[in-house]
Amino acid sequence: MTRKMKSSLGVAAIAIVIAGAAFALINQPPNAKNEVAAPASQETEHGEEHEEGGVVEMTAADRKAKGVTTAPVDMRVLTDEAVVPGEVTLDLYRSAQIAPRISAQIVARQARLGDHVKTGQALVTLSSVEMADAQGNLIVATREWSRVRELGREIVSERRYVEAQVAAEQARAKLLAFGMTPEQIEALVKNGDASKATGTFDLLAPQDGTVVKDDFVVGEVVDAGRVLFQITDESRVWVQAQLTPDQAAHAEVGSSVRILIDKDHAVGGRIVQVHHTLDETTRTLPIRVEVDNAGDELHPGQYVSVAVGVGDGKQALAVPEAAVTLMDGNPTVFKVEGDELHPTAIKTGVTRGGWVEVTAGLSAGDKIATTEVFLLKSLIQKSQMGEGHGH
Repeated sequence: MTRKMKSSLGVAAIAIVIAGAAFALINQPPNAKNEVAAPASQETEHGEEHEEGGVVEMTAADRKAKGVTTAPVDMRVLTDEAVVPGEVTLDLYRSAQIAPRISAQIVARQARLGDHVKTGQALVTLSSVEMADAQGNLIVATREWSRVRELGREIVSERRYVEAQVAAEQARAKLLAFGMTPEQIEALVKNGDASKATGTFDLLAPQDGTVVKDDFVVGEVVDAGRVLFQITDESRVWVQAQLTPDQAAHAEVGSSVRILIDKDHAVGGRIVQVHHTLDETTRTLPIRVEVDNAGDELHPGQYVSVAVGVGDGKQALAVPEAAVTLMDGNPTVFKVEGDELHPTAIKTGVTRGGWVEVTAGLSAGDKIATTEVFLLKSLIQKSQMGEGHGH
């Protein structure tokens, strides 16, 4: 076979292959599609966020589950601050001391230091001879008054009727004065059994709160007025701070302050009292700050710093300091648009009182993420490194 004939056969074979491929493509079923795997960074599971093109997709439900809170950007007054030392104390308006009103022996402990107790809960059981006498007198006086009342004024003399009534009321009042509650007294009278007048009784919690003091031992005999328990509602605490006269000139009852727990964390507080007398030693003026402590972050005796606003300040568009992070060297916030959080570079001005002035990049009313910004930043960084979506 000549070289020319071989060449002609090769060309023909190639033509046949091409024609077959074209025939297969033309006759492909209309519903058939070429399936291409999506990039890992675009895959999502129901209810989870993913990042694509520098954006975090996260539904409102997912944001709530992950602790990402949002808030609109608004104008506010930024003031200079004076940072002074402070000490956390009990809120005495939310505290109570529990002490017996008569001398008694401690029989049993019902609560311990650190326990969370409810109003009316038994704290300690006491026993007293004086209480036993008073309980017995009530039972006797109540029986006599019941008998005389049944007979009526027509049968017994007016004097006897009144004396029986007064004796029963006085016996009841004495037990109340000794520390028994009306419910405890009613149970004793209803039983009517003189053998129940043993002199034992419980001291009850007068409020909800945490036991912060329980200085006694079982078996100890304690005098009237001896404090056995102290209970406080720790959901609010006080912070005491000292200001110079110049600083105090700007402190007003109701003004907001910041309590700096550490360099990266602060909580809000409100001035509830400004003293009117200077401390003779330090020549400073004490203030009292009320702080919401529902998160149990502050404890009596803890030292903190108190940032108090001084001066008139300036009106500015501002965002919380915790909402700003650095990305590519630029101050950045995460702007919320539907289910998308967009990293948005901003220009900043002064930082005062935990707020950062925004001079460019945002407008009033824009919604931004105010917490868990580090989480959002890490999700963006993972997507940029090609690690797919974070969970």
